[in-house]
Parts: sequence; C-alpha cells; structure tokens
Amino acid sequence: MEINPAVTFKHDRSVMYAKRPKVLIVGAGLAGLTMGMLLHKADIPFEIYERAPEVKPLGSAMYFSATTAPMFKQCGIYDEFVSVSKPVSDMKICNAERQLEYMIPFHGHEELFGSEGYIVARPKLYDILLRQVPHKHLHLGKKVLSMGQGGNGVLLRFSDGTEAEGDILVGADGAYSAVRQGLYEKLKKENRLPAGDGLPLPFSTVSLVGQTRPLTTEEFPDIELPDCQFRTAVGANRPYAWKTFTTAQRTVCFIVTQFLDTESSKDNDAFRNSEWGPEAAQAMCEQVRDFPVISGSAQGVTMGDIIDWTPKDLISKVMLEEKVFDTWFDCRTVLIGDGMFINKDGFNPSGGVGAANAMHDAIVLANLINGLPFHPISEEIEDAFRAYKKERIDWVEKAYSSSAMFRTMAGPTMAAKMVRYAMKHIPAWAMRKVELRVLSNRPSVAYLPPQEDKGSVRPFFQPSLSVVAPVEEEKARVGSGGEGGGEC
Repeated sequence: MEINPAVTFKHDRSVMYAKRPKVLIVGAGLAGLTMGMLLHKADIPFEIYERAPEVKPLGSAMYFSATTAPMFKQCGIYDEFVSVSKPVSDMKICNAERQLEYMIPFHGHEELFGSEGYIVARPKLYDILLRQVPHKHLHLGKKVLSMGQGGNGVLLRFSDGTEAEGDILVGADGAYSAVRQGLYEKLKKENRLPAGDGLPLPFSTVSLVGQTRPLTTEEFPDIELPDCQFRTAVGANRPYAWKTFTTAQRTVCFIVTQFLDTESSKDNDAFRNSEWGPEAAQAMCEQVRDFPVISGSAQGVTMGDIIDWTPKDLISKVMLEEKVFDTWFDCRTVLIGDGMFINKDGFNPSGGVGAANAMHDAIVLANLINGLPFHPISEEIEDAFRAYKKERIDWVEKAYSSSAMFRTMAGPTMAAKMVRYAMKHIPAWAMRKVELRVLSNRPSVAYLPPQEDKGSVRPFFQPSLSVVAPVEEEKARVGSGGEGGGEC
C-alpha cells in the first residue's frame, strides 16, 4: 500500500462489506499487551510489533490498586492476578539504620473502592497478559524504521525489510517511542509540534531493578508474612533511596534509585539510549552493596545479599523520567502509556501511574475504537483520539503531580525531608481525601459484561463507557454514503 497524506476519496458504506479498522500496535510491554487483549475481546483485528527478539522477564514489583480491578475482572484474569500477588496493608518508610520511621496505611480499600491493593512481580503480570493475546498476533524482532499515514491508512517499515499495513497505529513502545519520534519529526517539519514536545526528556534519576530467586525463611524471615512487606529506605547523606517488596513467589523484588547531579548525570548519559539488561547494571550493583535492608532477621541483610540472591540476567538498570506530552495523536496515529506520559518512578503506591496509567489509557482507547463505524475515515478516527485525550488528560496530569511528590519524598534534599515530615504527620482524614480522589477512577470496558463494584465510593463518571459498537443491522448500510476519505 502506498500512503498518500493528501489522498481524498469517496466511499459509499451502503455497498461495502462490514469491516472493523485494523490496528497496528508497536510495543509489547504491559500497555501494548493490554491493548491487544482488549481489541481481541472486541473482535477488532490487530497486530503487535515488538523490537526485542525475545521476551525477557525483567523488572521489579508493581502496585495495582482498585483502579484496575474492574478491567481485570471483566477480562477474566483477576483471580489469577490475585493468586500470584500479595496484598498490601501499608508502605513502611525506613531510615538507613534499619529503623521504621512511619507507615502510610492502605486499610479499608475493599470496603470503599471494591478491591484491596496488591503487589505483583512484573514478570508474573506480564505472563498473564501475554497469554491473553493469540501468539499469531505477536511479532518479535520488529524494529520500526519508518512510518507513514494518510487518508487511506498507515504503513510501517521494519529493519528486516518487511512492512505492515493497517488503519490505526498505536504507539505503546515506551519512553523512547519510535512511533512518537516519527510522528513528532513529521509534525516538526510541518511546524505543528508544540515547543515543549520537542525538548529532550528530563533525566534526573537511574534505578537498579530486579527480583531474587525464591528465598528461605532463614535468609529472609519476612518472606513468610501474608502481606507484602513494602519498605522504602532513604539514604541519610547519599543520593539514594531503595525499596524492597516480598512477593507471593517467596522472592524479594527491589528498586534502588540514584538521584543524579550534574556530574553523575554526565556519567550516566551514555546509558540514555541503551536497552534494559544486566551489562549496564554491574557497576551500579557494586556501588550499592552495603545499603542496609530490613528482613525480619536480627542479622544484617544488605543490598549486596539481595543482589547475590538474584540471577544476574534478572538485574537491569533503567532510566527514570517524568514528562507529560501535549501531542497525543495526529491523523491515524495515537500514543498510550509511556508513549505520551512518561513515568518511570516506581515509588508512588497510590495508583494512577506507570503500568496502571497505561492500562487506563488502553481501556478508554479500546472503548472508543470499538465505537468507530465500519470503514472509518481519518476524521472519524481523529475524533475518537480527541475524545480519548479529553477523557484521560486530567487523570494523567493528576498522576504526574502525585508521582512527582512521591519522588521528591524519596530524595536526599531538604525539600524531600519536609515532604517526609508532612507525610508522617498527615491527618487520617487528609490521607483518605487523597485516596478518594485517586481510587475513584476505576474505568471499565464498555463492551464487556459489567462487574459488580461493591465499593461504597462510586467510580467517577467515565464518558467512553457509553460508547457502543456498530450493530449487526448496520453491516449492510452504515451512514448515508458518500463520505470523504479525509486528509492528514
């Protein structure tokens, strides 16, 4: 297919067979797999393209609150998700002397919001989502070289010489999204890219992440406790914070974050465009070995012990960035997850960031794509994308603000100490108010059977929940015919 941005053609839907738009998804992370799972359940044709040649079980632990529970239940994966997770009753803030300073409680969420919060190892959740997508729709080793879009569709060209055609392109390929870069380059040439979207990504922190092998109670006694032991320690006179999480698999997941100054940022600059993997992590492992870890044992466990208990190929070094882009879509191309809201913080336990935020994007976008008419023209697709941004932007900006506050809290600065002091002394009513604002966002899939929400606090209004798919009777006659194909 040759993509012509200026093409304008007429098509009469009354004489065309019913055809749902074909969606090309770039990126097989949690956002891309969630999008694929939801499109599969809507019987909308899709393909997922991932640049990595193989799936690697990398990453640490993730917190999922009541905000994703409705979708998990609708998709039939909630019970399995719970079975591989541990409930979280609080987050413990500790100092570098292995002393507990205070706790942030998460009690009463099931009564208020219909579900408790859980910690899950990222590889376990990834495996659940991966099994929801038919293998034939997942294509590995597909590095995007170029993309095109126009009134007659989208076209991807890959480094192996192959091409893919479709009607809609979804960029779910992370912080350094090839789709976003290609889209922004085009918009910049046309003088349509906002100035802020063209600036380099902020690069202020790096993290070491991983997961140990299964541990014994002699090695880590707290592994036996039924609730996840979610602990965050802050370095007294060094620019680090480190977090540990016990999992249902008797492992310990960890995240060690380094806050960069001008010099250390230069030292890490070569890592900016590198892949996740053990090679980049080794030097940082040596730097953090003496960091103390609370394990429930009288013996002094350190981060060095945690690292030694972790298979080397399950340790990786990742960049931490935060930015909300203004441009989310153009013509037939749209961004979700880290493609348009980059949040690699991992500290915020209260929902709405990271993976949960990407899943919310996928829910809303899938609802709106499912509501498109047969043979949608580019203007109709772009209207759906506009509605997607309108529904999501306020939540994304709230998530950004919340995550920035929690990241500041983990830092070594005076501002961080002030935030930690405020959190330690925050009244229970004020904390509950924050939870009400965040956990009332519990989006559902419009075209799947609704699940009973037993929370006493009702979910916020969700515009895309009222969107319906074109009905069977309209397959032979949709619209009045004679619509223009549109231009991009």
